[in-house]
Amino acid sequence: MRLVVVGNGMAGSRLVSEVRARDPHIRITVFGAESCRPYNRVLLSEVLAGGSRPDQVRLLDASWYAAHDVEAVFGDAVAHLDRETRHVVTASGRRQPYDLLVLATGSDAVVPPIPGVERAVPFRTLDDCARILAAAEHAGRAVVVGGGLLGVEAARGLAGRGLPVTLLHLAGHLMERQLDVEAGEVLGETLAGLGVETRTGVSAEAVLEDGVRLAGGELVEAGLVVLACGVRPVTGLAAEAGLEVRRGVVVDDELRTDDPSIFAIGECAEHDGTVYGLVAPAWEQAAVAADVITGGKALYRGSRLVTRLKARSVELAAMGETHLTEEHAEVVRFSHRARGTYRKLVIRDGRLVGAILLGESDAVGTLTQLFDRGGPVPGDRAGLLFPGLSAAPVAASPTLMPDAARVCQCNNVTKGQIRACWEAGARDLAGVAAATRATTGCGTCRDAVEGIVGWLCEQEGISV
Repeated sequence: MRLVVVGNGMAGSRLVSEVRARDPHIRITVFGAESCRPYNRVLLSEVLAGGSRPDQVRLLDASWYAAHDVEAVFGDAVAHLDRETRHVVTASGRRQPYDLLVLATGSDAVVPPIPGVERAVPFRTLDDCARILAAAEHAGRAVVVGGGLLGVEAARGLAGRGLPVTLLHLAGHLMERQLDVEAGEVLGETLAGLGVETRTGVSAEAVLEDGVRLAGGELVEAGLVVLACGVRPVTGLAAEAGLEVRRGVVVDDELRTDDPSIFAIGECAEHDGTVYGLVAPAWEQAAVAADVITGGKALYRGSRLVTRLKARSVELAAMGETHLTEEHAEVVRFSHRARGTYRKLVIRDGRLVGAILLGESDAVGTLTQLFDRGGPVPGDRAGLLFPGLSAAPVAASPTLMPDAARVCQCNNVTKGQIRACWEAGARDLAGVAAATRATTGCGTCRDAVEGIVGWLCEQEGISV
């Protein structure tokens, strides 16, 4: 059977590796629009901040494709789908036949239609990072337009290099999709302490040579303007081929489009009315699609979203229905703005349906598990927010954590899987990551994985 994958980003590359792990014989060809090997887009803010080099965020080694008998075509985007003859046609004119096709075309950065916007740099790709860093060397000041997750990450990354940054956001508070008003304000105060000035409720009217002009005429001076105005699913290929497209390419529970020989996964796919813009759902979809493609039975039932902010000195996790009020749910809050701490639980029918954790907290793991599983919430609400004050065992302790506890949310890796990997001979973080993929998503589970590995070594008296 011939499998063609269109898109070699985080979803497409994961699909290819999942399929090959299940079937060593299927013929696989993957086309990537970018000329480089796939990389972890989630960690681009670390590249901006200088915490990672571009080569450190690659997802697959250069030798992986040949070693696994996968043909990878870089820098030659697919331009046309011929469903009648089951071929894809690339920009260079290559025609590639398929029996099954997977669309993993991802999203493009939204570029607002304002005068001078060509002077700004979107924050979306590794090439964008290179352009931003080159401009930052002589910019003096930077402006980031857009205060969602990506904009906050970009602003913190540039500030981490010592560049004064102004973050402009149209809504009344930062990350309004994930955070309530107070959490957004606390986040803004935290960023201010790190060198980022936040301006909310403002609209960028034009990008000039010396900065951004706001509606009303005010000039925010900057030598570098970065756009983080959201993303839009890339669906043109599917639409032109006559597939059903709404906001994304519409798929069923097997991730098939209305053409049963064509699948779609990741940010370009719309399942049950939802387009997911995070990596964990894309990787869950890749696993389901790989099962189906290789003859297994699997269904995708949607994902429970946990948003983690990947920025130095900013700890943030938000999940579920964070905007519900006391009229519709039980809400438990704690705020200590002087320390940049805000914690909120949203509980309905005895289940955790939403949470915000801003500032350093050892409750993230326990709350994520409760939210993900939909299990009953313990009666000690304060103990959930502050595990150290509770008489109950601390779930974050490797000794007491059950083997079923999910440690790496992005890759669905449990403590039991880490233990099994360790028992099979992986005695350090790199070995566990290579075997389980833990820490290779957003990276926020790194300390937990290291703690488990260290605890296991300590139990057995092994020095590493």
